[in-house]
This record gives sequence, structure tokens and C-alpha cells, in this order.
Amino acid sequence: MTTDAAEVKACCATAYSSAAARFLLGDRFHPGGAALTSRLVRALRVGAGSNVVDVASGPGASAIQLATETGCHVVGVDLAQASVAGATQAAAANLLNDRVRFVVGDAEALPLADATMDGALCECALCTFPDKPRAAAELARVLRPGARLALSDITARQDRLPAQLGGLGAWIACIADARPLADIAALIGDAGFAVETVERHDDALGATVERVQARLEAARMLGGRIDGLDGRLDDVVAIATSASQAVARGDLGYGVVIARRL
Repeated sequence: MTTDAAEVKACCATAYSSAAARFLLGDRFHPGGAALTSRLVRALRVGAGSNVVDVASGPGASAIQLATETGCHVVGVDLAQASVAGATQAAAANLLNDRVRFVVGDAEALPLADATMDGALCECALCTFPDKPRAAAELARVLRPGARLALSDITARQDRLPAQLGGLGAWIACIADARPLADIAALIGDAGFAVETVERHDDALGATVERVQARLEAARMLGGRIDGLDGRLDDVVAIATSASQAVARGDLGYGVVIARRL
């Protein structure tokens, strides 16, 4: 792994376990909220007794929802120790610590044995993984043949994005290395999956960007400080503004890929 990749991973882990992320995104760090998560959960076709991995599980809301809606067992994997600790507390608060657990781990080297999972969930995270083919291969490795992957992610036409959406800050914002939806589906297919469904949910991203912009404006009105941003509010506002414009042009969007492990 290169130094640049290590920096991206460390920065993303820090950013998404911060108070600033909670303030801007709430307890759902992905567009579409609980409703889109339910769509992905149904696509997994799992139930009581199934074992499912939630990759880049963040605060744990989706893993808890997955276990609640299906009765399955879930292991959430996240790179940030703080996120794993908070998610573990959330599972206990929902009386699910017997079926939902969280571990520290890298999406490009999942801490799970081969062919042990009956499903995999991955929401708005592939765009932040430096080595996407390796992450896709890891998803395939841990799934049993016939098990399904339900993945959602930011989509982008990188050749049409401004330079402002290409730096480390934009990478953390899930934009700098996002791919077209067709490329994401092809990547998943190359890893050993049969792609069954590809859907666009661009409106979900638009709503998320609007919500982030509203909270940034509120922060400015209250003195311009957000815990965890350390004086970078203007930079975040600029990225959000540019992202909103890209969504309006159709250069940024959100998509879903459902695939079956061959």
C-alpha cells in the first residue's frame, strides 16, 4: 500500500468517526437513509441464522437495521476504532449484542474466513477505498457461492468534475475517486459476481447534499465552528457547493448494484 493510500484510509477513518460527521450527516452516513437500506436488505434475501457482513459499518445503524429486519447475525467491519466502539454501544442499547458485533478491519483485507458469509452490505464506501478491485475481491472471498452483495455508492463522471473535487478533502467526501455506475458494476462482475440489478438513486444524493449545505449554513450562523473541522469550514462549504452544482448537472449521482457470488 502506498503512502498516499495509507493517508486516504487514515483521513477517512478519522473523518467518519468524528463529531463533525455526525453533525453533518446524522446517524446515517449514506444517501437514501433507512429506506434505501431496507431496499438493499431485501435484496440480500437473508433471514434468521444467516451471517452477513456490513463493510465500512460506521456508526452501526445499517447493521442494526439489517439484524432487526431479517433476524440474521451481522458483523460490521470498520477501519476506525472509535466507530466500532460507538456501534458496539448502539447494538447493546438495541439489545442486539448477541446478534450484531463490530470489529476493526480494512475493507481491502477483511478479517473474515473464506466463504463464511451469506450476504454482504456495503453502503457509500467503495468510493473511499484506494484499491477498489482488491476490496471487491475481498467481498467475493468471504461470501459463500450464491450469496448476494448489496452495494450502494456515489457515482461520478470524473472528466466533468472541477479540480476542486479532486483533492484529499473531496476523497473524504466520497467524490474524488467515485466511478460511473457502469464501471462499478463491471468492477463487481470482474471480482466473481453475476450482477443482477443496477439502479440509479441520484435524488437521494441531491437530498443529502442539500441537508449538508443547510447544516453548514447553520454552523456559520452560530459562529462558524464545527467540532472536528478545525477551521476548515470554508473548505467544506466550497466542496459542498461544488458537489451540489455537479449533482444538478448530472455529473454526480448515486447508484445501487445487486450481485450474486458465482
